[in-house]
Amino acid sequence: MFRSTDDFFATGIGRFATVLGVLLVTVLLWYVATTVTGFIDANRLPRPVEVWQSLQAIATDGYGNGRLHQHVLHSLKLVAMGFAAAVSVGVPLGLAMGHSKRIEALINPAFLLLRPIPPLAWIPLAIVWLGLEDASKILVIFVAAFVPSVINSYTGVRNIDKPVLEAAQMLGIRGFSLVREVLVPGALPMIFTGLRLSLQASWTTLVAAELIGALYGLGSILNQAAQDIYPAMIMVAMIFVGICGAATTWLLGQFERRAMPWQQKSVLQ
Repeated sequence: MFRSTDDFFATGIGRFATVLGVLLVTVLLWYVATTVTGFIDANRLPRPVEVWQSLQAIATDGYGNGRLHQHVLHSLKLVAMGFAAAVSVGVPLGLAMGHSKRIEALINPAFLLLRPIPPLAWIPLAIVWLGLEDASKILVIFVAAFVPSVINSYTGVRNIDKPVLEAAQMLGIRGFSLVREVLVPGALPMIFTGLRLSLQASWTTLVAAELIGALYGLGSILNQAAQDIYPAMIMVAMIFVGICGAATTWLLGQFERRAMPWQQKSVLQ
């Protein structure tokens, strides 16, 4: 069924087994270093049992104004809203800039001015504009996710072969038909690259934004646990940031596979 070991690890089962194996080895090394040998001080890196107890505590009794599922759902909501807004604006803008030199000449100077500003630098201004509520955090996530979606969509259009665009012009394909039938399919691989980068930036920025004035969210757990000098709870929050980030990236990957089935190479014979 599988021609080689590489074929096995390319399947969903193989990838899951690989990830599970890496996690088990990591936990084992963690246990040995903190519990068995004491090589790492538990005050610096908590023992696995302490993290497990902290996970149980936040899941049942709550911590930082809410239980674990409330924090996770709140962070997921903020990321989804900021990411969706950024993609809805960034991808069409990138396509337009890549296709039209006039639009690029009009927008690119402002884009080049704003692009070097780190997303976290927008946090003070977002708070001044929108206060400490969720809207300010969504704005910061929007800024972080906006740039990669624009750049990669722009690059995707520019990488379309000129003969393809010339053939479309000869066939009279213009306007929305050109976008739907030529620009989007041709730029789709780069668009999804931008989406993955935007999603990663969304999670990174969310944690930083929630460190300030957030009542709920994984970032607020990190902030509260740091103030309480509670390393085990910090580890719980970090682990769930990683889990949520990996889960949303996996969902985006599934959508990408359905959007571009021609790029999928079957390993089953």
